[in-house]
Amino acid sequence: MTLDQIITLLVLACVVAALILDKVRADVVALTGAAVLLMTGVVRPVDVQGAFASPAIIALASLFVISYALELSGLLDRAIENAVAMCRRLGATGVWLLLGIAGLFSSVLNSTPIVVLTAPVVKDVAASLQLPAKRFLMPLSYITILGGCCTLLGTSTNLLVDDMARIAGQSRFGIFEITPVGVPVALVGGLYLLLFSGKLMGTRMLEPADALADADMAIPDGPIGNAELFAERRPLQPAKAAMALAAFVGAILLAALNVAPIAATAFAGAVLLILLRVISADQAYGGLRPQILILIAGMVVLGIAMAQSGLASTATTTLIAQLEGVSPLTALIVLYGLTMVLTELLSNATVAVLVTPVAVALAESLGVSPRPFLVVVMIAGSASFATPFGYQTNVIVYQLGRYRYTDFLRVGLPLNLITAVVAITATRIAFPF
Repeated sequence: MTLDQIITLLVLACVVAALILDKVRADVVALTGAAVLLMTGVVRPVDVQGAFASPAIIALASLFVISYALELSGLLDRAIENAVAMCRRLGATGVWLLLGIAGLFSSVLNSTPIVVLTAPVVKDVAASLQLPAKRFLMPLSYITILGGCCTLLGTSTNLLVDDMARIAGQSRFGIFEITPVGVPVALVGGLYLLLFSGKLMGTRMLEPADALADADMAIPDGPIGNAELFAERRPLQPAKAAMALAAFVGAILLAALNVAPIAATAFAGAVLLILLRVISADQAYGGLRPQILILIAGMVVLGIAMAQSGLASTATTTLIAQLEGVSPLTALIVLYGLTMVLTELLSNATVAVLVTPVAVALAESLGVSPRPFLVVVMIAGSASFATPFGYQTNVIVYQLGRYRYTDFLRVGLPLNLITAVVAITATRIAFPF
């Protein structure tokens, strides 16, 4: 191993250990790791600058501004009131219904803006019903990830794998080509979350008092199910609400139609709302959540170090070299496991770029169709459940729900294993070698 690879591996181990110990804020840990990599020369200042100005950061920051405009317009309050009314009748079942709706939308829309908008609603609704918000925020992220596995448009991972496969000489995927694999994965994963996630989280996370404390407010005596007890009620401003909603929907649709990347459309939408005075510049800055953005940027720097030092590609190449002569099914299982582990450490985009060419080369070396290998890269590249940092939506709920690193391990690791079995089985049926 080179010196850069050793330093990167040590920094990675220290960052993970610090997050598990949970003694220092997660964003500070990520920044510390980035600073060490910068000072040791593993990454350059331009790399750190690029991480903070990455498309993911731009897109997420812009979506935070748009969602804050929706909140200020009073539209989010109306959504909370309607959700509370439904959940007052259905209780926890109603909250799970909200999560299912979010998962359905995430099959055709990017999951990040869905979680950005839905997470505050779920938290306020759960608190208003004296249910623990932590019980639902993590499943919200997981369910939107699972929904994104159902179509080509559901996640940027799928689109990037499709592009990389085309560059490698493969035909493009249809929008619903991976649906026979994604739907079983989503259904089984959702059922697991419904039945077991609460038990695996443990009693510490499921105390209603804990959830209410997270709301940072005192609750007076009053009827359960009154959203007004938990947030300042903003009057509905129909014109501003319509423009903010149009900006949100327009940004998503333009990105889905490949008119421009989501970072560009969301940024344009946020700026447009400022120009139209739907939200002021000062309010836009106030709507940003710097702790989340900095946390993502710090982890992106770590991913850049793993890629540029050759640590990720060396590990991948070495493992693939050991697969010569094995059966296609064995190779498929190993490729899924490799992709799943890497996506917990790197960004899903980085994993797609690194692993897709390997998947094509591996299939061709075995003399079989690359199609099933590309499908498992799509699924495993998004199936990031065991850490808070493998997927942006996990980072959002990690901060909002004040989870611990180990909470994701307890719930997410079994989900990783379950979805792996279902995905490989469904892929073998739908995509013959």
